[in-house]
Amino acid sequence: MLKYIEGPEVKLTVNDKIFIDAEFYGSDEKLCGLEPHRLFPISGLNKYISLLDSEGNEVAIIRNIDNLLPESKAALQSALDEYYMIPKITKFIKRYEKFSIWMWTVETDRGVYTFEVRNSLTAIKTLYDGRILIKDGSDNRYEIPDLYKLDKRSIKMMLPDI
Repeated sequence: MLKYIEGPEVKLTVNDKIFIDAEFYGSDEKLCGLEPHRLFPISGLNKYISLLDSEGNEVAIIRNIDNLLPESKAALQSALDEYYMIPKITKFIKRYEKFSIWMWTVETDRGVYTFEVRNSLTAIKTLYDGRILIKDGSDNRYEIPDLYKLDKRSIKMMLPDI
């Protein structure tokens, strides 16, 4: 039976980076090796987290991770961050264009990357919360959490027409 987790009734702990264990207060029930997945990975970062067992069956849904106890929220956030690792761009180093393909070299929180953007109209998405997602020519994803927190040179490379 699918459980809906409101928050404080469960203790979550990390189990091997991307998995978590769930121990329910007031009962002897403990679910181990659960894989958390965002049901809405772009628009709902903290809401409706599905927990899958080792066979891929959905056993629970966390309605909102902000309602979890701090230790449980930290454990779940750690597992989600590892699973949904998207390098965050902190600086644009170089940009050039050839045949309408943009080549970028960027600095991220995971190191320096060089990639191509083949179609800027479909590969660059601005989300409702101001984040920018970029999909390169190899389907890798990068995120700019807040464009206007980058240095002026990086902003100019991202928005060459301003």
